[in-house]
Amino acid sequence: MCAIAGLYDVAGQAVEPSVLERMVCLQAHRGPDGEGYVLLDAQGREQPVALKGRLTDALGASPRRYTIALGHRRLAIVDLSPLGHQPMATEDGRCWVTYNGEIYNYVELREELRGKGHRFRSASDTEVLLAAYREWGEACVTRFNGMFAFAIWDGDRRRLFCARDRLGVKPFYYAWDGVRFAFASEIKGLLPVIGRPSPNQRAVFDYLEGACLDHSEDTFFEGIRQLPPAHTLTVETQITVRRYWDFPTPGSSALSMRDAAERFRHLFRDAVRLRLRSDVPIGTCLSGGLDSSSIVCVANDLMFVEHAVPRELIGERQKTFSSCFEDPAYDERQFIQPVVERTGAEAHYTFPDPKELAESVSRLVWQQDEPFGSTSIFAQWNVMRLAAQHGVKVLLDGQGADELLAGYHGFFGAFFADLAARKRWLGLLRELAAYRRLHGPIPKYVVANLARAFLPSPLVRFVRSRVTGSVDWIASEFRRQWGPIPAAPSLAGSHLHTMEYQLLVWSGLRALLHYEDRNSMAFGIETRLPFLDYRLVEFLYGLAPELKIRNGWTKAVLREALDGVLPDEVRWRVDKMGFVTPEDIWFRTSLREMTRDILSDSRTRARGYLNVEAALKEFEAHEAGRKNISFTIWRWLNLELWCRAFVDHPS
Repeated sequence: MCAIAGLYDVAGQAVEPSVLERMVCLQAHRGPDGEGYVLLDAQGREQPVALKGRLTDALGASPRRYTIALGHRRLAIVDLSPLGHQPMATEDGRCWVTYNGEIYNYVELREELRGKGHRFRSASDTEVLLAAYREWGEACVTRFNGMFAFAIWDGDRRRLFCARDRLGVKPFYYAWDGVRFAFASEIKGLLPVIGRPSPNQRAVFDYLEGACLDHSEDTFFEGIRQLPPAHTLTVETQITVRRYWDFPTPGSSALSMRDAAERFRHLFRDAVRLRLRSDVPIGTCLSGGLDSSSIVCVANDLMFVEHAVPRELIGERQKTFSSCFEDPAYDERQFIQPVVERTGAEAHYTFPDPKELAESVSRLVWQQDEPFGSTSIFAQWNVMRLAAQHGVKVLLDGQGADELLAGYHGFFGAFFADLAARKRWLGLLRELAAYRRLHGPIPKYVVANLARAFLPSPLVRFVRSRVTGSVDWIASEFRRQWGPIPAAPSLAGSHLHTMEYQLLVWSGLRALLHYEDRNSMAFGIETRLPFLDYRLVEFLYGLAPELKIRNGWTKAVLREALDGVLPDEVRWRVDKMGFVTPEDIWFRTSLREMTRDILSDSRTRARGYLNVEAALKEFEAHEAGRKNISFTIWRWLNLELWCRAFVDHPS
């Protein structure tokens, strides 16, 4: 993983190298192992200039005019030699790339491309990417199994070709004014281009009202957009955005549970195997849940039985990293320990401290670029820091499994609604009974999802409003201008597949990937996500709902497939905690004073976003234990801190 940045003036005017250098420097944390630039002229009037190290120091007062400038900060993961330096050119110098990510199947692609006559100087996946573009053009992206965001200057076609991976694991932000195109890995990398930022009020409202994040191409910054996952962007005289991949037809597979479990086992194991390719030390995140535990157990077998990783990169035992709490209601060591014992892992633990959160929250907000959903991001930040302290540069993690395997409890309501819509009354009664047996009384949010099968839309909205409660703490004028939240995309047919689709492409997974990217890169770590191997995504998305929820159990096909691999204490775990912190308690104790100070500050009131009196009243109810609105409180604070970091003091 790395940082990328670039400028292109389609009118032929010179770009400012000093601006590009500032764009790259603002992202230096993403690439501690090298810095590089290339300056080009689209018309071929100037010879390309490729530089390592600081750009303006090397250029001096050069009068030459360049219309294209590409920059890069390197985090060396594969091929640590100087041959992996970027920006990288093809052998003839006609194409240049700046690239962030990993193409996991680069070994297989390199052999295929060698058979077609391509020669390679390095062992890097970057050179494979360039050769693939020369061989297959824009269709090269369909050949990649990986996470990526890149820009290629094609001197023959005089165009800039950009792309982002299928699920959006790697970020790609850009600004375009009709003449000048600028891009970067992080939003802060575009601040030297746009100047003083203005908040995108649509994004602010959606975040406050519905905790919506990364649910559109727009960002919290006016004038900065993100390239959607599974899209390419071509810059010539205008920009053209095209989709190159989409999810398959949901529920199209007719496999039995036995066959589905066998197919899952094969795909998952290969997804983990590919993500163990590295030239630097590897570790794993371990929360105690099904997803991370599955990765740790399968990776352990690949590491120490099949020897898929050189021993010098992993040591005698697999290193795992976990976030824990002294409060047993939030601590998962009882589920982490069986996995550690099964694998013999070298377990490392971090205990997030709310006092440190209060001290470092401004730094965390800056690193994330945009407001985020909860203090769980602080817990993840601690895990990344812990791994870096132990010399690990690659971490495997379990993002995506909940969305693809119906792992959230809200999926039960959608599943029950599907059974009702199909008039499978006996099946519905059986599943309701199984739910109550395993999980207890059915929560209100599950009932709200079930109501979708029976009630017209106005009544469904009424039921949901009774579940979620009022939001009188949003300033009335701000609500009048920007409410309500835009409708989420929907699919015909299954309620469960609609919910999956919304979490995958609208709000949910995309925000989680944003958090993980910024947290890991803040400490020079590359995270890899086996559940988001596109082959596994296509397979799981196509499965029937009954293979995901069965007899009161979520993730049914995973539980079946990993029989004998996962410890039974984890495999048949009933509860789902999620990656959470005791933030409801923190807001009544360690974060109480900070919360009151921020809500009472004149700057918060002057924004015009909150009805401060109503918010303080709600906070008092939380303090007294009459309510638990910790997620809401966090949004109030995080938005104000974001405004202070990026709007009030963008420098």
